[in-house]
Amino acid sequence: MMVDLGPFSNENFDPKKWINSACQSRHPQESLDKHLVDLEMKLQMVSEEIAASLEEQSAAALLRVPRATRDVIRLRDDAVSLRSAVSGILQKLKKAEGSSAESIAALAKVDVVKQRMEAAYGTLQDAAGLTQLSSTVEDVFASGDLPRAAETLANMRHCLSAVGEVAEFANIRKQLEVLEDRLDTMVQPRLTDALSNRKVDAAQDLRGILIRIGRFKSLESQYTKVHLKPIKQLWEDFDSRERANKSANEKNEMERISSGGDVQSVSPTISFFSWLPNFYDELLLYLEQEWKWCMIAFPEDYKTLVPRLLSETMVAIGSSFISHINLAIGEAVPETKALAKGLLDILSGDMQKGIKIQTKHLEALIELHNMTGTFARNIQHLFSGSDVRVLMDVLKAVYLPYESFKQRYGQMERAILSSEIAGIDLRGAVIRGVGAQGVELSETVRRMEESIPQVIILLEAAAERCISFTGGSEADELILALDDIMLQYISTLQETLKSLRTVCGVDYGGDGTVKKETEKKDGNQNSRRVDLVSNEEEWSIVQGALQILTVADSLTSRASVFEASLRATLARLSTTLSFSVFGSSLDQNQTISGNEDGEPSFGGRAALDMATLRLVDVPEKARKLFNLLNQSKDPRFHALPHASQRVAAFADTVNELVYDVLISKVRQRLSDLSRLPIWSSVEEQSAFPLPTFSAYPQSYVTSVGEYLLTLPQQLEPLAEGISSSETNDEAQFFATEWMFKVAEGATALYIEQLRGIQYISDRGAQQLSVDIEYLSNVLSALSMPIPPVLATFQSCLSTSRDQLKDLLKTDSANQLDLPTANLVCKMRRVSLDS
Repeated sequence: MMVDLGPFSNENFDPKKWINSACQSRHPQESLDKHLVDLEMKLQMVSEEIAASLEEQSAAALLRVPRATRDVIRLRDDAVSLRSAVSGILQKLKKAEGSSAESIAALAKVDVVKQRMEAAYGTLQDAAGLTQLSSTVEDVFASGDLPRAAETLANMRHCLSAVGEVAEFANIRKQLEVLEDRLDTMVQPRLTDALSNRKVDAAQDLRGILIRIGRFKSLESQYTKVHLKPIKQLWEDFDSRERANKSANEKNEMERISSGGDVQSVSPTISFFSWLPNFYDELLLYLEQEWKWCMIAFPEDYKTLVPRLLSETMVAIGSSFISHINLAIGEAVPETKALAKGLLDILSGDMQKGIKIQTKHLEALIELHNMTGTFARNIQHLFSGSDVRVLMDVLKAVYLPYESFKQRYGQMERAILSSEIAGIDLRGAVIRGVGAQGVELSETVRRMEESIPQVIILLEAAAERCISFTGGSEADELILALDDIMLQYISTLQETLKSLRTVCGVDYGGDGTVKKETEKKDGNQNSRRVDLVSNEEEWSIVQGALQILTVADSLTSRASVFEASLRATLARLSTTLSFSVFGSSLDQNQTISGNEDGEPSFGGRAALDMATLRLVDVPEKARKLFNLLNQSKDPRFHALPHASQRVAAFADTVNELVYDVLISKVRQRLSDLSRLPIWSSVEEQSAFPLPTFSAYPQSYVTSVGEYLLTLPQQLEPLAEGISSSETNDEAQFFATEWMFKVAEGATALYIEQLRGIQYISDRGAQQLSVDIEYLSNVLSALSMPIPPVLATFQSCLSTSRDQLKDLLKTDSANQLDLPTANLVCKMRRVSLDS
């Protein structure tokens, strides 16, 4: 049995617990005494082994202590010796520092003198060399060795820069300039030949000569000059074909006249729209070939040489390009085609009166611009290795012919939209005079309602044209134009509403009287005029007037939706244009190629957006545009501020017209109510007793009541029409609101007439009480509360004259309108003083 010594090293060792544990591990057949004896023997043997090991290790430790002590003493002595040596070295360094500083300063002065002497020596050598070069340069030129001549001139330039502005060498400086010009002139014919015949080695050598004398611009100009001629021939091909066709047509015309009309002109007319893409294709092919050749001939310069060639080309043909664009646009419309005039001629006012800018003009311009846009994207791909600034300059030149049109975009769009709005016929159905008024009104309202989506489509098309043609750079001008056009359209609607007032017979003045001819007629004449209109036609007018509410609702909703879409477009432009303009100015040296496919990176594409190309050089316009675009992000922003106000004003005018139409029948029936003779009539005395009959409501009030009760049926179609775009609850509320409005207006008119009665007899009071009771029942049927004034009239009129004073003294008088009660007493000649 092995003895585990681990538990003995534990601080919490318990002997009893250990012995018990050892006893439990004995074999069952082994006696306890024997087991304890063996355990004791093993513990004793282990103890003796431990004691022997401890004694041996202690003896070894005692032997190592003296040796370790000697080592420590030796290390201490070495440290002391090292410290003293380091201290001595530091003292020597301090002494050397003081003396060496003076020596170093002296050496520095000597070195400066040496450098000056060397510079002077070099200058003297350059001066001597300059004199020698000046005397031998003519021989070098005479030899015809152009590289050697370039090297000589470069050395002369270097020597001149070394000697500085010395008067003795002023003539040599002038001589050097003349010689450089001379060498440049000698290089030009050879360079022209090398470029024309694509001689790579010769072109590289000649480039090196020009670079050596600092005449790289001469290489650029000569390269452009050589290649500009064939490109201009490509451009002039269109004019040549036109002249040839014109000559052929004139010749055919002369032959036709001479032969009696048997010969016909068959030469087809060349369209600039079909020719321009071919020109762009040929130009792109030419540039691709030059790009590949220059990559070999001028590997350090091709990224600027070929783009500069295209820029110079567009500048050279710019005026002719603009002229062709102008005439091509004019051919899109027969009127301008016949006069051989274009869009710029109309804008400048040179055209005869009556010829206006049409949508086809602008569409033709955008079509040409799209062709140029395709070419610009191809150029962007071809020159993708160039840096941003070079590529931006090239694309500006490509779009340059359209700049004069873009600057006048707002004027063009305003003229087109104004003409389109003026062409919308809203008043064609309005016929003056009485007769078939309901039909006239319905037809006019239909035209008004149909015109709203037409106008919105026109405005949306204008916004799309702005993005397509200017990339959004003229968004500020677009907003102004759209706002003005909306004002023009709403003004037309307002004028139509004025005409409809006359058609509906509600052209009232401020005092409620009929204007113009009707002012000259009294109430009876006006009633006779109204009687000419049948009841059916009256309801037709009412129904037509109610449809005008749909016009106002449609205009409000569609204008709101269009303005929201316009605001979203402006917000989108704000993001793209801001990134483009500000991002393009961050690093003008970056290249456009941004991915493995050679496609431009996002930042590069943004910097080359056609709107950015215009805005980056006009910071004032860009700032103005960005202020507008940033404002568009505010939810309270109105893209069409003036139009929004006028739309709301139009809706108010429509509500006023509809109310006047709906209340007109009530107004007519209640006119002169206060002067009816029945109010002052008295009962006739009879010699015979006659039965008494209850009074019945008069025709005027029953007519008004029947009209009010029929009104919900007239409003129901309107509510159904509105419910198609809104909820049924909102539509029902809309109809109920109008019904209440008309009922309240009718009640107000009735009360106004009642207040105008000067005297009323007992019989008149009885009749009027019945009339008021009937109207009150009608209002109750419409779920309208009875106004206190009207209730007071009925209470005071239904009470006998003798009991009227007592009525005002009872507790129920608190429910009466006292001013109205006093007025009734005055009408019935009841004195309240006694």
